[in-house]
Amino acid sequence: MGAVGFLAYQASANAPDSVAAPKPEASSSAPAVPHDKPKDKKRPAALPAESGTGARVVYALGDRRVWLVDAHGKVTRTFAVMPSSVSPRPETYKVRSRTGFIKGSDGVPIEHVVLFAMADGGVPVGFSAAQDGSMASPDPKLKTGGVRMKRADGDAMWTFATVGATVVVVP
Repeated sequence: MGAVGFLAYQASANAPDSVAAPKPEASSSAPAVPHDKPKDKKRPAALPAESGTGARVVYALGDRRVWLVDAHGKVTRTFAVMPSSVSPRPETYKVRSRTGFIKGSDGVPIEHVVLFAMADGGVPVGFSAAQDGSMASPDPKLKTGGVRMKRADGDAMWTFATVGATVVVVP
């Protein structure tokens, strides 16, 4: 372990400035404040703070997680998702349309598509489940907007997120 640490130090000490980590610069114009609230370390799957009120779907981009929240603010289900190669901006959306079965933009047959946003470049973004149950990482060369989940989670999303339902995307 010590040898690995020494080699890492030696590599960083000898790296040219063009590839070395940038040094923080002081700024008198803005105080240094964190952009995101700290996660609840004791409950990593806890509903993010400031994710709205009432019945809603909450999608946390950084956590790769979705929460289904009832009208009383109680989480009825939470699950991991595989984000698409294109993500929506953090804000509040409404479910625009739903499709039972279709072929995804990546060619994979999918079900329970819940479309809620258009990302930059006109890429539609929605939740879906692959019919084969896969949740593979998307090809970064393709501009896809399908946020994949397991089939059981897709069933729950389909039941919960009807047209007009609120979807809150948080960082």
